[in-house]
Amino acid sequence: MLQVQQTAPAFNTVNQDDQPISLVDYKDKQYVVLYFYPKDDTPGCTIEANQFTELASEFADNDTVILGVSKDSCDSHRRFIDKFGLKLDLLADTNGELCNSYDVWQEKEKNGEKKMGIVRSTFIIDKSGKLVDVEYNVAAEGHALRVLEKIKQL
Repeated sequence: MLQVQQTAPAFNTVNQDDQPISLVDYKDKQYVVLYFYPKDDTPGCTIEANQFTELASEFADNDTVILGVSKDSCDSHRRFIDKFGLKLDLLADTNGELCNSYDVWQEKEKNGEKKMGIVRSTFIIDKSGKLVDVEYNVAAEGHALRVLEKIKQL
């Protein structure tokens, strides 16, 4: 698993509009909140995305961009954004490369059944590209506000 003060793994992928997004796009400009979630339009993921959206202007005021990541397609991301009026970019990691590089693709157990999936996780990356906060196994409710409080301390 990744640790604080490590260099954040670089990435090049596409957002919901099929536009290329790369970590270097934000270097020396903004903090990045990179949050991984299991699936578009599911209860916990909707709570988390809506709460990040509610706080989007405060994150922007603190020089921070929010990027959500799942293995869903660009089409799925667009439908999710449109349905809830989300104000953030969602990255389509359909091949799982980004999930693997951030160690969030892990074995999970639910109702006694084990399977691989995305562990809800959040990474705060500073303007130099270093990880300043690493959180695996995040609870969706109230998470966005806790992340904002951490950003305000930077």
